[in-house]
Amino acid sequence: MAKNFENFPVYIKSLDLIEKVYQFIRSENLEKEFEFNNQIKRAGFSISNNIAEGSEYNNNRQFIKYLKIAKGSCAEVRSMMIVSKRLKLGDENKAEEIINLSREVSSNISNFIKYLSENMEKPHL
Repeated sequence: MAKNFENFPVYIKSLDLIEKVYQFIRSENLEKEFEFNNQIKRAGFSISNNIAEGSEYNNNRQFIKYLKIAKGSCAEVRSMMIVSKRLKLGDENKAEEIINLSREVSSNISNFIKYLSENMEKPHL
């Protein structure tokens, strides 16, 4: 029986990440940083949305493609948090928490990719 993406631990963890991103950008220092806020929200949404979209193809090769995009979006969230720390845009501890969580999500995605790669449908000879 196929699992729904809503039950994948990595999907649930990606929702935790976007929730933390939203909490972070609600700070007073970021109130007028519209470009930053828009970009980091888009990157955060991209993680969970690509996990969801890729899972619906019921094809490991396609799913892996979308998981790699989600992994790239994790790096984008991390990069933006590093920039926010350098520019002192928000709470540094919260930024570090988001950095660590994005690393965890990225690692989980890597493990999922490895699992799917190992269970790829083999061609009939």
